[in-house]
Amino acid sequence: MSLFLFAAVCGVLLLGYPVALSLGGTALIFAGIGLLTGTFDGAFLSAMPNRLYGIMTNVTLIAVPLFVFMGVMLERSKVAENLLDTMSMLFGPLRGGLGFSVTLVGMLLAASTGIVGATVVTMGLLSLPTMLRRGYSPALASGAICASGTLGQIIPPSIVLVLLGDVLSSAYQQAQLNMGNYSPDTVSVGDLFVGALIPGLLLVVLYLVYIGLVAFMRPDSAPPLAAEDRTLRGAALAKRVLLVLMPPLLLILAVLGSIIGGLATPTEAASVGAVGAILLAMSQGQFDMKKLKDVMRSTTEVTAMVFLILIGAALFSLVFRGFGGDKLVEAFLTDLPGGVVGAMLVVMLIMFLLGFILDFIEITFVVVPIVAPILLAMGLNPVWLGVMIAINLQTSFLTPPFGFALFYLRGVAPASVTTGQIYRGVMPFIVIQLIALGMLALWPDLATWLPSVIYAD
Repeated sequence: MSLFLFAAVCGVLLLGYPVALSLGGTALIFAGIGLLTGTFDGAFLSAMPNRLYGIMTNVTLIAVPLFVFMGVMLERSKVAENLLDTMSMLFGPLRGGLGFSVTLVGMLLAASTGIVGATVVTMGLLSLPTMLRRGYSPALASGAICASGTLGQIIPPSIVLVLLGDVLSSAYQQAQLNMGNYSPDTVSVGDLFVGALIPGLLLVVLYLVYIGLVAFMRPDSAPPLAAEDRTLRGAALAKRVLLVLMPPLLLILAVLGSIIGGLATPTEAASVGAVGAILLAMSQGQFDMKKLKDVMRSTTEVTAMVFLILIGAALFSLVFRGFGGDKLVEAFLTDLPGGVVGAMLVVMLIMFLLGFILDFIEITFVVVPIVAPILLAMGLNPVWLGVMIAINLQTSFLTPPFGFALFYLRGVAPASVTTGQIYRGVMPFIVIQLIALGMLALWPDLATWLPSVIYAD
C-alpha cells in the first residue's frame, strides 16, 4: 500500500493538480481505504495536530518568509539590472566577458535572493537579448543563464538550505535516537550554510573556467564587447563598480557574516536581510508603498505555498509510515549491494529523477524525511549529505527535457532561441555539476572542513 500511495501521488502530480492538495488528499484517500480494509491504524492520523503545531511554532521556518521578502524586494529594486550593466562594462573587453558577468551576477543574486525561478527569469529577460545582440552563441548564452540561475540552490542564504537544514536536523536526531544515543548531536541551518560555501564557490569557478575555454577555443561564440558599447572607463567605471557592487555585497556580508560569526540565528539574520533589502531599494529610489504591497503579497503567496506543502507532506508522511513504508525503504536501502555507497547512489538517482516532476520543496518535505534517517544511521555526515542533495537537485533542475530552469528560460527567451539550443547549452554545465558532485563524494571535506573550523569547540 505504501508503494501504491507513492505511485498514486506521482500520478496525481503529473495530471497537474496542486502539490499540497495532491499530497494530503491522496494520503487521506489511502488512509480511508486502509481503515476500511484493516491495513491502517487510525492512531497515526491522531498525531497530525501535534505535527501542525510543531510546524507553526518552528522558529527556523520563520526565516522562510523573511528570506523570500528579501529576495522579492531585491528583484523589484533593479539590483540585477544594475549589476549586469556594470559587470558587462567591467568584463566587456574580454572574450567571454558577458558570460563571466552573467555567472558572477548569478552568484550575487543567489546569495542575495536564493530564489531560482526569479533569478533565471530575471537573467533571461535582462541578459539573453544583450548576449544574442553581441554575437554570442544562443546555446552558450542559454546554458550560462540557466546554470548561474540555479546557483540559488546551493549558495547561502538559499531557501533550499533553510528547509533542508530543518528537515536534516530532525532526521539526524531521529537517526541517533534509533541507534540508542539519547543525547544526540545537532546540526543547524547555519552548519549547512557554511558547509555549502566552498562547493558553491567551486561551481562558480568551474563555470567561469568553462566559459573562458569556450571563448578561447571558439572566439566567434563569445566575442568581446564592442568599444562603442563600453560607455564607462577608468575612474568613472571604478566608481560605478563601487557604487553598484558595495550595497548587495554589504547585505550578503551582513546576513552570512552574522550567521557564520555566531552573532545571529538564520532567522534573525533573515530579518536583517529583509530590512537591508528595503534600505537598498530606498537608496536606489525604487521603494514606495505600492511596491511594498506587491512585495508583501508575493511573499505571502510563496510562504503560504511552502507551509501548505509542508502540511500536506506531514499528512503524507504519517500515512506512508502507517502503511510501513519507512520500514520498507529501510530494508530496501540496507539490503543493497555496496552498503552505504550503494544506498547513497540509489537515493541520489531517485532524487534526481523526482526533480523532473517535483520541486525542491516537495522533495525536501516528502523524500528527505524518509531516506535521511536511514542514511545518517549508516554514518554519513549530515552537512555533507545536505550539500550533496542540494547539488543533485540543482543538476536535476538543469537536465533536459524536464528541468525547471529550462522551462523558466523557455518562457522568457526570444522565439529565435530554439528549445534544442537551450538543451545543448546546458549539457556542458550538467557535466560540470556531475564533476562537482564526484569531487564532493571523493573529498567530503569540501563540505565538512569549514564548519569544523568555524564551529570548533
